[in-house]
Amino acid sequence: MNDGARDDSDLDESPRGADRDSVARGASDRDDRSRGADRDDRSSGSDRAGGDADRGERRGFADRGARSDRDDRPRSGSASGGPSRSGDFGDDRRRGGEGARTTGGRPDDRRAARPEEPDLPEDVQASDLDPAVRRDLLSLDKNNADSVARHMVMAVELLEDDPRLALAHARAARQRAGRIAVVRETAGVVAYHAEEWAEALSELRTARRMSGGAGLLAVMADCERGLGRPERAIELGRSEEAQTLTGDEAAELRMVVAGARMDLGQFDQAVVTLQASDLDPSRTGSAAARLFYAYADALVAAGRTDDGLQWFLNAAAADLDDETDAEERATELTGDAQ
Repeated sequence: MNDGARDDSDLDESPRGADRDSVARGASDRDDRSRGADRDDRSSGSDRAGGDADRGERRGFADRGARSDRDDRPRSGSASGGPSRSGDFGDDRRRGGEGARTTGGRPDDRRAARPEEPDLPEDVQASDLDPAVRRDLLSLDKNNADSVARHMVMAVELLEDDPRLALAHARAARQRAGRIAVVRETAGVVAYHAEEWAEALSELRTARRMSGGAGLLAVMADCERGLGRPERAIELGRSEEAQTLTGDEAAELRMVVAGARMDLGQFDQAVVTLQASDLDPSRTGSAAARLFYAYADALVAAGRTDDGLQWFLNAAAADLDDETDAEERATELTGDAQ
């Protein structure tokens, strides 16, 4: 099946929790039902409204407590800098992938011009993409599948250093293969890293409708915060899908919901949101460190400085890879106490 048909998806109403591996693999709960799915995401356009006033201090929730040379203090579950308004990709769509079939006449007569795509380095090969993701591209003709795979490889490789260029590659892949769930999911995650909240939310909703599951619910909730709608993030945290999450995925969503509570000035509620059995100071690793950091941040915001200091120390002890500034935060609080 060729996947070049027009993609009518746009926006509707509905830490960084997805890391580079999650982009390469696709959502953990994606299954083979995603192949060939062709449900379109019709737009209401509401995601572009509002949210401009409340985004200045947000950071992606996977970066909670990440070291930074900037003067702004990272808040729990937030992302610094607001999204640009350039996320409207309505003019980027194309009809027909490489090798698309046409009906009658010359092959190119009925094919819309392809928008300009970022260059693909010659040393980037389709085989560089995770085999599980490549299998989802089997419904495309070979040439188009190779191009899509190479654009996805570039999107992953550039995600941290150049998220805008990574997004250009992710959009190119989506233009060529908009009916493949993992392609839409990748476009959503990359748009999230580029702080294109509305575009990310639209793409992730579409991917979820294609393949089901709730693995990226935390990212979607954080996009709602980016759009200045913390109440919607809280609603997602209460959804039936949210109840199916376990382990780190559930913790990520709790961190986002706690961040939304803090956006609303509900600091005590944020503290309660984060209290669960996984808030165990004996744990170590990145996920534990970020959870402890978020909890410490909420405690300090709620006026419980001594408790917050202890949990910043717990976060520093759990942070084996030195990913957060928990130790510096603890030092600051100790200095303030003196």
